[in-house]
Amino acid sequence: MEVKINSVHFNADQKLVEFVNKKVNKLDTFFDGILKAEVILKVAKPEAANNKVSELKISIPSKENLFAKKQADTFEEATDLAIDAIKKQLVKYKEKLKSK
Repeated sequence: MEVKINSVHFNADQKLVEFVNKKVNKLDTFFDGILKAEVILKVAKPEAANNKVSELKISIPSKENLFAKKQADTFEEATDLAIDAIKKQLVKYKEKLKSK
């Protein structure tokens, strides 16, 4: 799976990039057909708490993209929340495929 990470208005350090890659690549265990993933990391309001936003877009065959956007105190936490939301969507999509 191709993983693309964009950080808006800041440079993501190597540790954050590796964390996001590792988490996103684990989604393969829930659904084999993931073509690519795009992660956008940005700071919503620099002066406020709980201002780190992680947007996750997953491309799968025969369906439009799955999308999750979560906000938290850290990029890691926001990414975890977005991954959890995508997992639920993948499980639901997989069940829909089985019922056809």
